[in-house]
Amino acid sequence: MEKDNPKHIVGVSGLVTNDNGEVLVVQSIDRLDTWELPGGQVQEGEPLDQAVIRECLEETGILIKPVGITGVYYNSSYDVLSVVFRCEYISGEINIQPDEIKDAKFAEITEANMDQYFTRPHIKSRFIDALGPEVMVPYETWDDPYNRTVRLEPSLTSPHPECKN
Repeated sequence: MEKDNPKHIVGVSGLVTNDNGEVLVVQSIDRLDTWELPGGQVQEGEPLDQAVIRECLEETGILIKPVGITGVYYNSSYDVLSVVFRCEYISGEINIQPDEIKDAKFAEITEANMDQYFTRPHIKSRFIDALGPEVMVPYETWDDPYNRTVRLEPSLTSPHPECKN
């Protein structure tokens, strides 16, 4: 009997804040009812940390540096595994990819206005988890097969402000 290989889609997204504590959010042309963290599908053979860098740059023009993983989520309806990173802003000005993104901005998101931005519960829960300083886990990329090329070992304290009341 021939065994089928699992087929899953892997996606990444990143929580990026600027010096004012504002969060980088995008509005996809496919999901106009909500804002979300920038991200997208991982290409075959692409390390997750490089995928979130690429996706953020493609969608927003912002260069980032991933510092840790804040959550891993699975959507069984679509076989999509999503990995959310906390990221540091490095450089760039917002410049959207118009065939994918309707709008992008840095926004002050608080408990009081969070529901105006994140109208889908799975997007909101990922955002809340990404804010928590104690949630990040290490991430590594290996090749050849025992050569570690990347290790993100986050600290226990967050450089990003908690959601404000």
